[in-house]
Amino acid sequence: MKHALSVTRDQDFAAWYQAVIAEADLAEESGVRGCMVIRPWGYGIWERMQRLLDDRIKATGHENCYFPLFIPLSYFEKEAEHVEGFAKEMAVVTHHRLIGDGKGGLMPDPSAKLEEPLVVRPTSEMVIGAAFARWVQSWRDLPVLINQWANVVRWEMRTRMFLRTSEFLWQEGHTAHATAQEAKDETLRMLEVYRSFAEDDLALPVVAGEKPENERFPGAVETWSIEAMMQDGKALQAGTSHFLGTNFAQAQGIKFQNAEGQLELANTTSWGVSTRMIGGVIMVHGDDDGLRVPPRIAPWQVVIVPMLRDQPEDEELVRYCKDIQSNLAKLSAFGEPVRALLDLKHGKAATKRWGWVKKGAPVIVEVGGRDMAGGQVSVIRRDRLYREDGKLDSVARPRGDVEADVVGLLEEIQAALHEQATARMKAGITPVADFAGLEAHFAEGVKFPGFAEVQWAKPTGAALERVVERLKALKLTLRNVPTDAAPVDGACVFTGEPAVERVLVARAY
Repeated sequence: MKHALSVTRDQDFAAWYQAVIAEADLAEESGVRGCMVIRPWGYGIWERMQRLLDDRIKATGHENCYFPLFIPLSYFEKEAEHVEGFAKEMAVVTHHRLIGDGKGGLMPDPSAKLEEPLVVRPTSEMVIGAAFARWVQSWRDLPVLINQWANVVRWEMRTRMFLRTSEFLWQEGHTAHATAQEAKDETLRMLEVYRSFAEDDLALPVVAGEKPENERFPGAVETWSIEAMMQDGKALQAGTSHFLGTNFAQAQGIKFQNAEGQLELANTTSWGVSTRMIGGVIMVHGDDDGLRVPPRIAPWQVVIVPMLRDQPEDEELVRYCKDIQSNLAKLSAFGEPVRALLDLKHGKAATKRWGWVKKGAPVIVEVGGRDMAGGQVSVIRRDRLYREDGKLDSVARPRGDVEADVVGLLEEIQAALHEQATARMKAGITPVADFAGLEAHFAEGVKFPGFAEVQWAKPTGAALERVVERLKALKLTLRNVPTDAAPVDGACVFTGEPAVERVLVARAY
């Protein structure tokens, strides 16, 4: 069967991923290594994700704000472990003016050197913590619940669009609480917000759980994550939520007077998801014809493509299509008006159709002169593109029936994408009893190893380092300890000691 993309997932998954991004007009190279131009369709998906997640965040009582892009280096020096975790990725501003170099180029003006270097925001714990120290004086000032939508810079050495870029977009939540228990509750509440957002809005099945000690956010007491399985079996950390305890409060002086008049350190949290989730949507839902966008996050849920012939009768066909568009916009799907686009761009109808197939528009409605005469339209479901005989599944139906059924159709597509991905993930998680089994599970040539679930004794310190090194030799990492894992009933696959919990192991992006 011939597909819309020049490379299939089976042939070369990495090349297929890049082809989807290019052919779906999601993003392109910017001229700066590790930075990308997010094109309107790609940014439209991000806007939908942002809108839906922002509503969820605000529903939990958080308020949006904004903090500076530039952070004084001295702020980071207050928290040694945090700095060590990000030091190799920090971009630093040292001058504030350029002058001619005498050779036709430009150079930093030596006289414009900053008194203190400024770090381009890699994350905002330090600058927000400094603000919390000003805002929090009494127990009455707590909790502080804020979120910001921003861009951050982490100077990545090996980059891949959406998945790992030097600059990316995200939201980062930061909170301060009177007690450790309140902060832990907040950490898990936001983890659940991320889990339900991924499952319900992105149709992205995930495993929620606590990250092992070696995978914690620098300076955190606990880190929790949602892990998604891509179609090649690799893991993608799709979101994280961190219980920071009093570590950052100690470094930044976030103190408050309690109800008894005693001075205490606040307990803080932070949590975030980024544009790498778009990469997850591509690799979980895409097929050999391009992207398939879940209807909840599709910029346009229904795209109407009239078959124009540059003839006078085109005007009547356009009016017919505009009437359909108007009727669809009066309907409500997932609590919002149906987003319907009438594609009036010049070009062959077939070219436009396949363009929208590659972009992944959930429903494509084609209308020709004969369709109009018969009061019909032809409908393509992007989640189910072909019939059993391999031909395009384009069904001619009465226009009124399509308008009446489109909401149910969008709900079907959303559910179908989630069901397909969930079945794949469940089938791809395999219990492994010992280290030899782990080596065999991820042996060279195994096409889809997925995740291995192993029992372990939760080693720490040097013992954990030895485990990490053994896994590194196999190009594996510990992902998280699922919150819904079965009780342990055996020995640790790494140490042979009695197991205390189950942890997922996988190759990862």
